[in-house]
Amino acid sequence: MRSSTETRDMKNIAEIYGENVFSLKTMRDYLSEKAYKSLRATIIEGRSLDPDIADEVADAMKTWALAKGATHFTHWFQPLTGTTAEKHDSFIMPDGEGGVVMKFSGEELIKGEPDASSFPSGGLRATFEARGYTAWDPTSPAFIKHGKNFSTLCIPTAFYSYNGEALDKKTPLLRSVNALSKQVLRVSKLFGIPTEGKRAVATLGAEQEYFLIDRKYFEKRIDLIQTGRTLFGTKPAKHQQMEDHYFGAIKDRVLNFMEELDHELWKLGIPAKTRHNEVCPAQFEIAPVFEEQNLAIDHNMLCMDALVRIAERHGFVCLLHEKPFAGVNGSGKHNNWSVCGPDGKNWLSPGDNPKENAKFLTMICALMRAIDTYSGMLRATTATAGNDHRLGANEAPPAIISMFLGEELTEIIEQLEKGTGGKTSKGNAFLEVGVSSLPKLPRDVTDRNRTSPFAFTGNKFEFRMVGSNQSCSGSNVVLNTIVAEVLDEICTKLEADVKKGRDFKKSLQDILKGIVRDHKRIIFNGDNYSEEWHKEAKRRGLLNLRNTPAALKEVTKKEIVEIFEKHGVLSRTELVSRHEIYKEQYEKTIKIEAACALTMAKTMIIPVAVAYQKELADTVASLQNCKSKAKAPKEMLKEVSAHTDRMNDLAKKLQKAIEAAESSEMLDVMSDLRISADVLEGLLPENRWPLPTYARMLSMI
Repeated sequence: MRSSTETRDMKNIAEIYGENVFSLKTMRDYLSEKAYKSLRATIIEGRSLDPDIADEVADAMKTWALAKGATHFTHWFQPLTGTTAEKHDSFIMPDGEGGVVMKFSGEELIKGEPDASSFPSGGLRATFEARGYTAWDPTSPAFIKHGKNFSTLCIPTAFYSYNGEALDKKTPLLRSVNALSKQVLRVSKLFGIPTEGKRAVATLGAEQEYFLIDRKYFEKRIDLIQTGRTLFGTKPAKHQQMEDHYFGAIKDRVLNFMEELDHELWKLGIPAKTRHNEVCPAQFEIAPVFEEQNLAIDHNMLCMDALVRIAERHGFVCLLHEKPFAGVNGSGKHNNWSVCGPDGKNWLSPGDNPKENAKFLTMICALMRAIDTYSGMLRATTATAGNDHRLGANEAPPAIISMFLGEELTEIIEQLEKGTGGKTSKGNAFLEVGVSSLPKLPRDVTDRNRTSPFAFTGNKFEFRMVGSNQSCSGSNVVLNTIVAEVLDEICTKLEADVKKGRDFKKSLQDILKGIVRDHKRIIFNGDNYSEEWHKEAKRRGLLNLRNTPAALKEVTKKEIVEIFEKHGVLSRTELVSRHEIYKEQYEKTIKIEAACALTMAKTMIIPVAVAYQKELADTVASLQNCKSKAKAPKEMLKEVSAHTDRMNDLAKKLQKAIEAAESSEMLDVMSDLRISADVLEGLLPENRWPLPTYARMLSMI
């Protein structure tokens, strides 16, 4: 039996959930029946927005927001910086008599006009071409952002240029969702599934990893302040080797932070579900329940914002960089992708009859072809300077993209290719692969593989390469588009065969067999970290785009431009602009890190090392005067002097690399500079070292 306290707490959560969201539930109390039904159809069924209801919806939003204490509204959007942006306008309007009235029109709701010239556009906008527009996205509900002394109505919007090009991450996402839905509906019709007035949706569950460190340490680390990661620092004796932090008991201070975080997210209608300690000390994870993709990505952006803000109130700093500490686990964002068809079912869940399993295998095979054919573009979506430090380490998959299906599902796929049937070797998956039927599959056909970049986990695929600091939008735009392309190919063949009078099941089986035959190289169920796999992947001809510059070249390839234009997701101009933006962001990040490392070396580490050299030299001289035979001071002086001199030489080299704007050279020199600095950290007395150490930062919680 639950205590009265437990019952009250559960009731409170139910009462506060979504209280800061202008949700369908809230709309019922503020809109007329006609306006409510019209807006609901737009949100649920994907119908076009009726402009005649805009004024009523705007007035209702304003009334609700004022009751929540809001004084301003903002069109909340996601520019190509990878963060969110907002320009605030108050509701006030002079009444002509020295006072004001509170107004918010349908025109203001539907369209805003922030300056577009200062956002990255890759040539789509110039400084003298400042005009850009935000357009209301009614499928993602408006919400209230509260602060200590403010409340603001936030309206999720798309952001585009005067000429209609997408300047944000939401616009191509919405386009890609529509492209995927269109092709899933074609498949549905072929399977005899009703599609009238319905749509298919991509779903997403974005698991978010992050670090918490004490603010007092953060404020003493200029590298963390300026770059988000530590440019110097050596691993402590004890870090994550004992694996005792993972899923361990959560300390009270952190739990208090997590509790406040959950409550704020719940008030925003974000279904935060899971919280736990991650592998590395001071590292944690939060995971939500699955939602429609567009909403899930908006919610993840809000979650990152809340992590940073709420951490401050608890004396923490939340680090969202992919690799804030070298030598230990970094942070990713597990992108759990699936598709819900017009029948309301998850098409990545095996069914209990041949028809359901035919849908399932069609999606599996479509993904095999899509991932194998367009792996380079998918890899490019995870290409950032920060993620380059993480991919391939022990907490992240390598840059080689492969698919994990598990032993049983792989065996079923192989039997599909051969046209044979029967039980799998595991004995619990009956398979019929004849002309008249498609396989009957078990409900749970996989284990999990934490080393795989793209792993099937029972009813979804987990794309593990996305960096913790990234928006999930880019990867999902590509996933949606490439799967739409393959489904288009499948449907075109099936429709032609059916028109010729060929048996649908036989035609589908032949198509799927061909896909398995041509793309089974993408399946790998083993250890993606092993050297053997890297050799095998090379033999199979799989791409291994190890760094951002190599990966970004994929964005503007002819075949990529063709499919993105074909499905109306991104034009060639928009793809070229993104290539330029992400290339520039990478180069700027490296240059900022190099400049910061140079400053720290010259003004913090080398001076301290030189001062310690003098102390050692004085000690050696004193010992010589008293004819001591002690060796340690001389050896220490020699080692400290060698690494100090090496750091000084490397600092000069780094200065030249910065001036030449050579990113690869800067990275190489920074790595060498760090080696000597980290050796010095182990040689100097701790009270002389000018930076908080890893041991302090990672063990404070």
